[in-house]
Amino acid sequence: MDGPSTTQAPPPEVSIASDETEATEAAVAVPEQPQRSRLGVLRHRHYRNIWLGQFGSSIGGWMESVGVAWIINITTDRPALALGYLAVAQLSPMMVLGIPGGLLADRVNRKMLLLVTQGIMMLIAAALAVASYVFNQAPSHSLLIGLIALNGVAMAFNAPAWQVLTPRLVPREELTNAIFLNGLQFNLARVIGPALGGLLLSWQGPTALFAINTLSFVGVLIAISSTPNTPTPPRVAASVWARTREALAFVLASRGPRAAFLAIIVFGLFSAPLMRFLPAFITEVFDQTRDAPKHTQEIVFGWLLAVMGIGAVLGVVFMRWVPKWYPKHHFIPASILGGGICIALFSATTSIYFAAAALLCCGIFWLWAFNSAFAAMQLLVPDHMRGRVMSVLNVAVFGAMAIGPLIAGGAGEAIGGHSESGDGSGIGLQVSVGATGLILTVAALIMLAWRTPEVDGLRPGDPGYDRTPGLIAGLTARAHRPGK
Repeated sequence: MDGPSTTQAPPPEVSIASDETEATEAAVAVPEQPQRSRLGVLRHRHYRNIWLGQFGSSIGGWMESVGVAWIINITTDRPALALGYLAVAQLSPMMVLGIPGGLLADRVNRKMLLLVTQGIMMLIAAALAVASYVFNQAPSHSLLIGLIALNGVAMAFNAPAWQVLTPRLVPREELTNAIFLNGLQFNLARVIGPALGGLLLSWQGPTALFAINTLSFVGVLIAISSTPNTPTPPRVAASVWARTREALAFVLASRGPRAAFLAIIVFGLFSAPLMRFLPAFITEVFDQTRDAPKHTQEIVFGWLLAVMGIGAVLGVVFMRWVPKWYPKHHFIPASILGGGICIALFSATTSIYFAAAALLCCGIFWLWAFNSAFAAMQLLVPDHMRGRVMSVLNVAVFGAMAIGPLIAGGAGEAIGGHSESGDGSGIGLQVSVGATGLILTVAALIMLAWRTPEVDGLRPGDPGYDRTPGLIAGLTARAHRPGK
């Protein structure tokens, strides 16, 4: 279970590698090839192999996510809380081990580290398939969560090496196009994997999904094996903790980075419960699926996840229509506002059709909020500490996305347990997820009214620098319109 099943929101190209080795990584990139072809950046053989292998593995990872979440949902009387525990198992290892994983990647051969960690994750995926088969498609929660936690540990050491792979495979001037294609691959997998996973789940059960994910690692392992070797990066004399403290000081003491950091944390914390609790909404809330046959519920689960993936793909397309002059310190809170409203609307309906429309729109705002906030941080951080800062940011994001579902799940169970109606679990889900949407909405309105121009690197006296409180000015960004 690789990328998508553990990192369902942040863009996959955020670098965790240490800044002292970034120049080395860039230098290993393939030589510039001035000729162009219809394949674009995919004409580079090693990058093309990795892209195709990762695409197949991402699809497999999303299919596995469907199977794991569904088993947890239907084999407990407390689905919201159980799904919250699953989120903690998947994401907390990255929160704890993200920085040590990056430090290890700075001391060993990255190619070998990728092969070892991908191989371990393949074995874990195979163990899930065997466990599902032996226990008749329903392994115990403790076994499932234990295996998912082990996968999270492996992912914490895999991600730092994986996320600096692309710069070694394409020329620097084509890196932006390669990152765009990587994001497109990830979001297309979000569409294909859950849709196929839901169909296969209803037909063959979760064992088939786990087996397919196991096989999906073969392609990416072959692709990694074919890439040029990466020598062990040179050691640096500076203290590890001194460099980490410097990164923390930059993030928390500077107004612009601090605002972008808080926006990412707030959105990660309060948006994560939506996707985590989706299977429980299908079995407990929606009128069309609550009493539907089990195989129908499984198909709907996969397709609703795919709908949100379609929204993310549309978000990539629609970004072209966002005016170039509309600054990030307006766009980030505006995207969070749209996401909060969509989450609140999703939680308020019992119609699967309205819920699907809300998910589609939420996918757009989800991608916009995360991508624009991460991009802002990448532009603000100086090159000499880029890797450390992004490592700290990733650790915080994964932590927020682990804690959010656990808190919302506990609240949902408490509310449902005190409900006098017969569908208390569904009411608890709606209230707890709806509350996260409302919190995001209020937080976004505050960020829009009391803006932080430093997110875009503006300083007092610069054109467009305006901290005058005002919601309308925040939405329209009129101070930044051309001609102002």
